[in-house]
Order: sequence, then structure tokens, then C-alpha cells
Amino acid sequence: MPALIDVPRGLNGVAVTDTTIGDVRGDEGYYHYRGRSAVDLARRSTLEDVAALVLGAPLDRYRRLPDGVVLTGGLRTAMSSLGEAMGCGSLLDLSADERRDQVVRFCSAMPTLVASLHHRARRTPDADAGRAADYLRMLTGSSPDALTARAIEQYMILVIDHGFNASTFTARVIASTGADVGACMTGAVGALTGPLHGGAPGRVLDMLDAIGDASEAGEWIRAWLDAGGRLMGFGHAVYRAEDPRSELLREEACRIPRHLMTATFAISRTIGWAAHILEQAAEGKLIRPSAHYTGPEPA
Repeated sequence: MPALIDVPRGLNGVAVTDTTIGDVRGDEGYYHYRGRSAVDLARRSTLEDVAALVLGAPLDRYRRLPDGVVLTGGLRTAMSSLGEAMGCGSLLDLSADERRDQVVRFCSAMPTLVASLHHRARRTPDADAGRAADYLRMLTGSSPDALTARAIEQYMILVIDHGFNASTFTARVIASTGADVGACMTGAVGALTGPLHGGAPGRVLDMLDAIGDASEAGEWIRAWLDAGGRLMGFGHAVYRAEDPRSELLREEACRIPRHLMTATFAISRTIGWAAHILEQAAEGKLIRPSAHYTGPEPA
């Protein structure tokens, strides 16, 4: 066995593989998809165009849920059910074209899945409508105005991919085992829900609810920190300059119900996960690190 290499806890600053999908440059306050600024893409492009750029293939116009999808439980259960209903096979047994077809179908169904899960009943997508606008229509029952539809579309573009974050790395680890697309996506969304990752905005809103009035913020924060609490929503694990997503998000409101924030995030992030799943499957290398054993010596 080769000698172990010591790395920082959390793999901070460790490059574990090569990727052509995108990069986050924290010191510059910049990130991109395949060499094109994510913020510029959000300003000028459609979700469909950016998804095609990231995936290397257009999303499927056929967005209906396959028969057999279960709409009980939470998002993880529904995504696992979607993978089962699609008949996803082991990545190890599929050709490159078959893998791409399966991730495209999975991503294409996500807006319908989330809207249907919200209503606990199947929603009927409109293949001729923009994906973001149609998602809002399925949620609310009426077509959104152009400003609201564009706001959610820009948000969705901004969150497609963001480097080797915890959920993306989870998707790649699972893909490296040869598991199916549904397993990769379900594992990734499990990581996404954590409060130190995609679940963080919910903790921020809880904090704002607890503070109540802005005049009480200083006193509440001092008491919270004195008690050893963690302030959520301040700072980022990678950025040392301003998060480039914040400028655009300040310009328009997305008007998504609070309890759907993480699920809406996941609709777009599955596109990024899908690209990483394909890249990892093509690499064909099992991710299998080691650990230093520090427990008692064997008897």
C-alpha cells in the first residue's frame, strides 16, 4: 500500500481531479461554466441555452413524469422514485450516449417533479413554454408575468454549478461506484439539504424571524454569539471577495415560497450534478480515499 498523504481536514485547497465543467475563483469573486461567466450568462441567456452548454446536450422537451413516480414524502424520496420509474441502469453498464440520455431525462423532469410534489398531485407541463416560467405556472396555477419569470430563470442559471461543493462531490463519489443516475442524484440532494450547504438559507430566515424587527438585530446577534451560536448567511467557504451571485439576486425578487427554496435550487443544480456524473463516469475511477487510524491498537 502506498504511503498516505496528509491533507487538510475537509479537503480544503485539495484538487481531487480535473474538470472542464466550471471553476470558482474565490479571490476574484468570479465563477464560470465552461469558460463563460455564470453571471453574464444569467443576464443574457435562457436556462435552456445554459443547460445545453453545461450538459453538452439540450434538455428534453418531454417533461412529463414517468408512470410510477411516488409523490409522498420529501424531495429525496421523490427523486429516488423518479430514478426508479425511469429505469435508470448502472452507469458502468451504459454507453456514453445512454448515460447522457438518462441525465437529460432526469433533469428535464425535475420542475414537474417539484411542482407535483408541492401539490401532492401530478402537474402537466407545457413543452412549449420556458422551463422557469412553466415551473412557476405549475406551482401557482397561473402563468407568471415576464418579470417574475425572468427573475426565477436568472436565479436558476446562477445555481446550476458551483465548483466541487459538498453535493457535487457526493454525486461524483456515487457515480464513481458505477451506481445509477437516480442514486447519484438522491445522494447529492441529501448533501444539499444540510444547513452548512443548500439548507443554509432556511437557517437565515429562521434567524430573521427570531430577530423580528431590525432595531433588535444588534442585541439579538450579541446574545446569540455570546451563547456560542453560529451566524448563518455570512461569508462563504470559497469567496474572499463579494459573492458574484449576490449583485444579480439583489436586482429582482423570485417570489418562491419559503419551503420550496432548497427544492427550487435542486431543480437547477441537478443540471450541474448531471454534468459531473457524466464526467466522473467517463473517467472510470473509483473514488476511494484512506484515513489515518487513531483509535486503540488491536488486541
